[in-house]
Amino acid sequence: MKIIVADDSALLREGIIGLVERQGHDVLASAEDAPGLVSVTASAIAAGTIPDVVIADVRMPPGMATDGLDAAVDLRETYPELGIMILSQYVAPAYASRFLTGGVGGFGYLLKDRVAKVGDFMRSLTVVASGGIIIDPEVAGQLAQARSGPLDSLTPRERDVLALMAEGLSNSQISAKLYLSAGAVSKYVASVFLKLGLPVGEENRRVRAVLAYLTASRS
Repeated sequence: MKIIVADDSALLREGIIGLVERQGHDVLASAEDAPGLVSVTASAIAAGTIPDVVIADVRMPPGMATDGLDAAVDLRETYPELGIMILSQYVAPAYASRFLTGGVGGFGYLLKDRVAKVGDFMRSLTVVASGGIIIDPEVAGQLAQARSGPLDSLTPRERDVLALMAEGLSNSQISAKLYLSAGAVSKYVASVFLKLGLPVGEENRRVRAVLAYLTASRS
């Protein structure tokens, strides 16, 4: 993967760079503030290299408010194919929803304190780089607090399965998490697709189901 890293903490920024490079990936550039993030990303793309994933914090200079997210939103609007991974201590569900309603690139939102394993983090980057969506459960919960519409028809277990799909889990991982057989999970997933109006042959059904789950509160 080709990655850009933006975080105002030098230790964390260099730590992420070292981590992804040890895994064999290429860090195109790094930034310590929001304007720098926009600048290095635009420069890389102008030079003919589109990053697979841009990793950004929420609170960054110069304002130390939502500057990092503002920069990421601007980049996504300019380059819809760009994969964005928000890695932060803060939950900003309103901003997350903006990524879910536009663009074709992948999107992730992880909380720093809840990333417990390097392997899980790298898997999350892979999901985003491939155009998928992966959301920390706490972020997903805030996004879907007022679930409504088509989701009303889902059973509690189907909602459990869909919530884990939003975390980027595969059917086999959901099976292990919920102590269900692989066949049972497949049936729940198929039922979710059916109730959300995503028939066989629908492109990117899994991503579209997750989008329905995460954006239902906006309907």
